Amino acid sequence: MQREIIFYESHFLDFYAALSSKVQAKIDSILILVASVRIIPEKFLKHITGTDGLYEIRIEYAGNTFRIFCIFDKGNVVILLNSFQKKSQKTPASEIEKASALQHKYLENKKQNERT
Repeated sequence: MQREIIFYESHFLDFYAALSSKVQAKIDSILILVASVRIIPEKFLKHITGTDGLYEIRIEYAGNTFRIFCIFDKGNVVILLNSFQKKSQKTPASEIEKASALQHKYLENKKQNERT
């Protein structure tokens, strides 16, 4: 199975550009896994409880934890929304809210584009 990965707006890319090349390489390897493995282990991809189709891609490198929020579209398209470096056990509600808002914006834009 091959999934297509799309960056929605520039939230993820801006975050990614500020990271070290070693962290970028780790993220790249996890994104390749997400794109190519049929069943992605929960260690790397987990549904966010209490949301409607919002997932987090989980990356750990050198004791640091990073999260990339994403949604699935048309089954094999992964839309990357926003990302952040996790500093505590619990994912901040503000980050989930931001991802949820981006999800709704993406779906609204998609609906409008399908009408035209």
